Amino acid sequence: MSASSMIPDPSSGLHRLDSGHEHVGLLELAHPPYNYLNAPLLAALADTLEAFDADPGVRCIVLAARGRAFSAGADFGGGANDPESLYTQAMRLFRTSKPVVAAVHGAAIGAGLGLALAADFRVTCSQARYSANFNRLGFHPGFGLSVTLPRLLGPQQASLLLYTGRRIDGTEAVRIGLADVLAEEDKVRVHALALAAEIAASAPLAVTSTRATLRAGLADEVQRVNERERKLQLAQFATEDFREGVQAMAERRLPQFRGK
Repeated sequence: MSASSMIPDPSSGLHRLDSGHEHVGLLELAHPPYNYLNAPLLAALADTLEAFDADPGVRCIVLAARGRAFSAGADFGGGANDPESLYTQAMRLFRTSKPVVAAVHGAAIGAGLGLALAADFRVTCSQARYSANFNRLGFHPGFGLSVTLPRLLGPQQASLLLYTGRRIDGTEAVRIGLADVLAEEDKVRVHALALAAEIAASAPLAVTSTRATLRAGLADEVQRVNERERKLQLAQFATEDFREGVQAMAERRLPQFRGK
């Protein structure tokens, strides 16, 4: 099957749509209720991005989402979605060659934030919410955020977001450089497609080579730190603090961590 005719299996939670723009591919997360990420969904996304890499008719990709959230995090339920299988698929996203614009209209939380930062650019709105909430749940950050967040914001600002797990809106995200374009909530996808079309109007070989230069070493660095992230996450899933963090989130209260 050619890349241009390839359509992801809708059961994976990923849809390929007509972008309405020449040389722009459009993918939509559609995994209700909050586009939680799992290994099959990330595998379908990586497969499709790799197919777009092989398709000369596609020069830039928009990753959007259906529903209230861009992605509210990872679904670690069940053996197929443990950190190892999930992040093995996620790491493939850092090795694709064509630019990706994320249209973040709602929550980009935890692994959802990691997915947004795997893209080259983020178009957002003031109603969007961003959080690296791992420490607030009692475990180590994942999805390569130990690399991508400091690379984007600098170590000090990244450390602040990682340690506190604080939630910021789209306006603040643009102000600190976490996102690139601020749009009205119902126009996020429109502006993301417009940015992708602008990128696609440049010489494609020049764009992909420039991207490779700017992102040189990123995939290898993310892969290296991912080994540490996964090891620490698996260990911390067995702690009292993790159980307290998850329970506190479910009960919508502040967690009472004991360091155990």
